[in-house]
Amino acid sequence: MTVLVNLIVTLGMLYVVPAGLRLIDPVGLRTAARLWPVPAALGALCLWLPRGIPTTVLAALYAAAALALATRAPARLPAARRGSGAHGSAGRAGGNAGGAPPRTTASGPAEVAVCTALVSPSIAGTALVAERAGYRLFGFDLDILALTVPHFHFAGFTAALVAGLVCRAGATAPGAAPGAATLSRWAAYSVPGGTLLVLLGYFVDDWAELAGAVVLTTGMWAVALLTWRDIRPGARDRTTGALLGTSAAVLVATMLLALWWAAGEATGITHPTLTWMAATHGLGNALGFALCSVLAWRRLTAD
Repeated sequence: MTVLVNLIVTLGMLYVVPAGLRLIDPVGLRTAARLWPVPAALGALCLWLPRGIPTTVLAALYAAAALALATRAPARLPAARRGSGAHGSAGRAGGNAGGAPPRTTASGPAEVAVCTALVSPSIAGTALVAERAGYRLFGFDLDILALTVPHFHFAGFTAALVAGLVCRAGATAPGAAPGAATLSRWAAYSVPGGTLLVLLGYFVDDWAELAGAVVLTTGMWAVALLTWRDIRPGARDRTTGALLGTSAAVLVATMLLALWWAAGEATGITHPTLTWMAATHGLGNALGFALCSVLAWRRLTAD
């Protein structure tokens, strides 16, 4: 499981985060996206070395970069309260058959999701430092800390990012179904909300974590529905459409697994082991959802 988790985290650090930053704000976060591979390489390297002072230092450098990224979030909150966040590239996605993309619709809910994405790597980085130092932060086992790192790169950063992108663009996509705007706002709020509840569940009990899993799952299923129904048909080419369709389909399955696992932890019913979850839920989210989503949205916003 360690090798698989390390591969997943490496993908998140080196590609998903910097690509996601360009999708959030290709101008305001351009420098951060360009520089990110440097601390990301240090963070990825420390995953493959034995625990100790050198690996802890490498992890701390990555965590410092993640904390610096998190400081960008408060500046976006006033825009979220006004309901008109900074214009990123995502609102130009989902062009119709004639190639005309929808208008940018950065909104309060979208900015809340984006702020969650910006903060999530700092949580992952903090857990990484503790795990590499062999320190049981807040009393958590080292295995749980190790799994927190991919969780907040994907369920934190990528899930919130995609929810924000869908909220920005989904309601104005050509042929969007009635209620798409309401559903996209629900997704943009519930993904950050569910992620926070799951985090709180670590400190409270398994039932709180189950509540978070329910909220997060319904939010991500809303993202999958909007992606499949409203965003995918507007893709300019088959490859982009296939990437969007794959991300939506995989998301339904992986979040069902997450719900099953959380229910099992809370109620004691038979449920997958952590190793099996890493090989299915984790790998599916990393490759089928996160990677496909980021590749698709980069193609959508290429213009």
